[in-house]
Amino acid sequence: MALKLRPPTIDELSGLSDLCFRSKAVWGYDEEFMEACRGELSFEPRDLELTPIAVAEHDGKPIGVAQLRVVDDEADLLKLFVEPSALRSGTGKALFAWATDVAKELGATRLTIEADPDAAPFYRRMGAYDVGQAPSGSVPGRMLPKLAMNLCLAD
Repeated sequence: MALKLRPPTIDELSGLSDLCFRSKAVWGYDEEFMEACRGELSFEPRDLELTPIAVAEHDGKPIGVAQLRVVDDEADLLKLFVEPSALRSGTGKALFAWATDVAKELGATRLTIEADPDAAPFYRRMGAYDVGQAPSGSVPGRMLPKLAMNLCLAD
């Protein structure tokens, strides 16, 4: 599949938020849980100014999105979601590679990921390792796998 990675436009943010919501719903969560997560799954206009974001596009249609935050030498993968119809197409892998490349370019030596329990195996396959748990930002009392990946800075 020919993928193009590019920055989003402000007009796409609502649709990208919906893509994140559809992608998260793949894991079979109920409506109440999904509504609790809506805020964390959404993009705001200020995100375009504050964080690197990439859209994965196929045939002119967004099929995935990733968002990164870098502070000093630490990068956090805030979002990485793929359209359900495009799962297992290499889109997630391409977005993850984008995230690690951008993190390195911005000086990060480590990438951390607070993953959905069902998504954690994907990150482990990409080379991340478990470093503990983190509280969910959406559901009080819920703990998420926290993973990390060491990044070698480019020479």
